[in-house]
Amino acid sequence: MTYKIRGRRFEEFDVGEEFTTACRTITESDVVTFAGLSGDFNPIHMDREFADNTPLKGRVAHGMLIESIATGLGNQLGIFEGTTIAVLSMTINYKGPVKFGDTIHLRLKVTEKKETSKPDRGIVMFQTDVLNQKDEIVIDGQWVVMMARKGE
Repeated sequence: MTYKIRGRRFEEFDVGEEFTTACRTITESDVVTFAGLSGDFNPIHMDREFADNTPLKGRVAHGMLIESIATGLGNQLGIFEGTTIAVLSMTINYKGPVKFGDTIHLRLKVTEKKETSKPDRGIVMFQTDVLNQKDEIVIDGQWVVMMARKGE
C-alpha cells in the first residue's frame, strides 16, 4: 500500500485563511512527563507549596510544553501531513499561564506566502494563537514553514 499525502501544498493556502484545531486539556501527568524529558524541574511547575506562594497562585505548565502540544494539534489538522519540507522558524510570545486542567486549542492564520528560487517549494507564514478555555490567548507567535508545491 502506498502512502497517500493528505497535506496541502503551497498553492492550496490562501492569505487570510484560518484553521482551528481540536482542544486538549493539560494534565499534571503532562507536566511531570515533560519535566522528565526536558530536565526542567523548576518549582513553579513541580512544587505546589512553592507555586501557591507566587503571583501565579499555583503550578503552571511549561511554556515549551504548551507550544509542543500546539504543534501536535496543528499536525492533527492534516494540512501539514506529507507536504511540510521544513519548519524554518517559530516565534513564541508567552501571554499568560496555563494551569493544570486548562484546555487549549490552536488557531492558525495564513499571513503571507513567498515563492522560492526552487520550483518544488514555497514558504507559508502562519500567525499562531494558543487559546485557553476562556478564549484568552496564552501564547502567540509565528510559524514559517517550507511547503511542497504541486508537481508539474
